[in-house]
Formats: sequence, structure tokens, C-alpha cells
Amino acid sequence: MLAKDSKTRKKLELNYRRAKQTDHSPNLDQLAEQFDYQQCRDQYWQAPEFSLLHGTPLWEQSSPGQKLILNHLYWVAYYSQIIAAEVATIFFNQTSATGLYPLTDFRLVCDTLDLETSQERCHINAFQTVIDQVESTLFGGNLFGQPRRSPFRETMIFANTNWFKNWWKGIQLQSFGLLSANNAFLASQYLTVRGLRTLNGKLVQHKLSNFYQPQEPEHNTIPTQISYYHFLDESFHFNTSTILSHDVGSLFPSPTVFERQLVNLGIRGCQRDHYHVSVAINGIFWYDPALYDTITKLLTSPLFGLSAQECEAMLWACFAQETEALHRSFQTHQEAWLSYQAYLDPLPFVDRTNKSMALMKGNSMERYLRLQGRALQRFLQTAPSVHYLTEK
Repeated sequence: MLAKDSKTRKKLELNYRRAKQTDHSPNLDQLAEQFDYQQCRDQYWQAPEFSLLHGTPLWEQSSPGQKLILNHLYWVAYYSQIIAAEVATIFFNQTSATGLYPLTDFRLVCDTLDLETSQERCHINAFQTVIDQVESTLFGGNLFGQPRRSPFRETMIFANTNWFKNWWKGIQLQSFGLLSANNAFLASQYLTVRGLRTLNGKLVQHKLSNFYQPQEPEHNTIPTQISYYHFLDESFHFNTSTILSHDVGSLFPSPTVFERQLVNLGIRGCQRDHYHVSVAINGIFWYDPALYDTITKLLTSPLFGLSAQECEAMLWACFAQETEALHRSFQTHQEAWLSYQAYLDPLPFVDRTNKSMALMKGNSMERYLRLQGRALQRFLQTAPSVHYLTEK
């Protein structure tokens, strides 16, 4: 099939050749082996604006040392989420390759996905090495770091979910894996959803990578270098997603009603995952009420030393009030859905609700603040964790 479309084949060949030539897995493996938190804990790892709760009263009232910790914890929290996404990518890359491999001229596609899968394993190892060492040093255990997750879990670590939603999401993901492994069109269109999620990451990771100073490489911390090399790898992954979902996908016969519905359900699921906005970590669309307990543990730890009453007041000030952080996070949210609209526009089988990003666009600062007011009140009434760290 690709033999009949030399332009698409050339795109794939160029992307694969360059990705293989510039594979940064050896760099990342070496950086992970060399990482020592004590050697870089007194430096920023990315621009200060990419710090946990930057633009909130907590940031404004923090000491220089505490601001460094918040900067490092942004890195830890952000890449904890990326690990969860890349675990899922490893699995669905393989089911997509299985769905495409029976087509005799698709070895190039499968080889590309195999290379990316190998890179994802390397990325996860580098992220996990830094996360575990930082959180072990600061807290004696994980705060944002997670046990290795199944690819059949909610994509977002901090989500608006419960046992039933998690179970139902697992059923849906396992079903799609089975269906796409035996359907070339669905296999290619997994890359549409992957492209949206990678596009969101690319928007943020490009800004993180800008902190890297190529003229003075010795001045870059190891986490800064990991961010930089990861972004370079992921740029090729995004190219793959675009070529497979847009160019290769167009080579197949028109999708059936069932195939269209399934693809649109996947895109709508991405909209739901990216509906929420987090003031805690600009760039990841976490559900902030799910973060209250984690932020409470941070605020009442020896690193910040807030009393129960001070912690409660800080939670209200950070999450339930209009702040610079809220405006910045909604700006990122808007950048995301606008870029998603442009990405989906050429695909004729995507329905109107998805092309317009109607679900994501339905969120607003007013809705966010109303939600936080209700959720925070419930949390403070029912969660003993507000007090347990200060009572030890």
C-alpha cells in the first residue's frame, strides 16, 4: 500500500532514519547512572515559572530554598505523569504494530514503533531514577511518584475517578487493544489519540527544554539534560503520530460507522482527560481535588512546616482563589485545545464535537473556582490527613 504513495513512504523513511541517527537513549542511560541529587539540589532544573504551585501565595511566601524544592517537585510530578503515559504507549505501540504488520509493505511502520517503544523504556528508567532519589531524600518515600502502573489505568494520575470508573476505563482500553490489533485502520488511528496527547506534552516540554544551555553544557543539571534529550526524542514520536494518523490513515478505505464511532470515543476520552486545569502544576490537566491530600503532606512536612490551621488557610488561598497560577494554567489549557483543533481539522471522520473541542472548551475559571470551593470544604471536613503530619 505504501508503495503506491511514495510521498508518505518518504516521510516515514526520513522520520525513521533521523530518529535512529539521533536516538538519545545512550545519553539518557548515562545521565540516569550519574544522577546524584546532592550535586544539583541547589540549582533550578527548569525556569522558575515551571515550579509546583508557582503563581500562588505558597510560591510568593516561600524562601529561596523552598522555591528550589518546588521547582524540583514540578519536575518530579510532571515526569511521574509522563511515565504513566509512556507505559500505556509501550503497550499500544505494539498492538498498533500488530494491526499493521499483516500488510506486507508496513515493516517500516513497525520498525519505527519498535524504536520508539525502546526509547520509552529508556525514558521511564531515567525519570524513575531521578524521582525515586529526590523523593526518598526529601520525604523518605514517594509523594508524586507512583508504583508501576498498568496500561489499562486512568491516564491521569490525579483524576476525578473512582473504583467503577477505573474498572470501566480498563475494560475499554483492553477492548481497544484487542480490536486495533486486528484492524489496520484502528491501529493507525490509535496514533491520532497518541498524537493529541504527545502534542500536549510537546507544548510544555519545548518550554522545559529551552532551559538547557547548549553553549555551556557543563552548567546544565542532569534533570535539565534529561528534559532536553527527552524532548528531542518525543519530537520524532509526534512526527510518527502525525504521519500515521493523517497520511497513512488516508490510504485505507473509508472507515465503517463502527470504526468512526470507536475513534471518536477515543478522542472524546482525551478531551475528558484534558478537561480539568491544575494550578498546582501548569501543563498537566490534573483534577486538583485529587491533589489536596498530597499537597497537605507537603505543606505539613518539615520542608514547609505549616500547622494544621496554616495549611488549611494555604489550601484555600492556592486552590479556591483567583491567582496568577490559575490564569497561566487556563492559558496553557487554551493553547492545548486550539492546537488539538488544528491537528484534527484534516481528518474527515472526526465528528463536530471533537473537532471543535467542545468538551475541553466548556471549562472556565468560574467553574474551576466553584468546584474547588465545594471540594475543598468536603476535604477539610472529612480528611484526617490535614492533621496527621503535624501531630507526629
